[in-house]
Amino acid sequence: MPVSGLPPYDDQNVFARILRGEIPSKRVYEDEWAIAFHDIAPQAPVHVLVIPRGRYVSMADFTARASAAEIAGFFRAVGEVARILGLEAEGYRILSNMGPAAGQEVPHLHVHIFAGRPLGPMLARA
Repeated sequence: MPVSGLPPYDDQNVFARILRGEIPSKRVYEDEWAIAFHDIAPQAPVHVLVIPRGRYVSMADFTARASAAEIAGFFRAVGEVARILGLEAEGYRILSNMGPAAGQEVPHLHVHIFAGRPLGPMLARA
């Protein structure tokens, strides 16, 4: 059951379809907990998405319902992807949008990894 106030998980979202192999992806990494693949519309020279294999809408949903092993496995996968891509020396940004006001476009928990150029400030200054 989803966390109160969150929409139910949509099995037809693009990431669910990638997980099922219905939509191809250029994978960087995969294990029992997560998969990582290149974004089809990159916002930086390196733009990879990491998604858990489970049916989670957001971080609140994931941390409330996932097992400790799933949570640890997912975050280890994020770190492993950065290592595989050689991003440690120059630096990188990880970002996860939660909900419409934050710009979440796909209702499946995902983390963006950005790198390959100076990324500037986190948010536009008002």
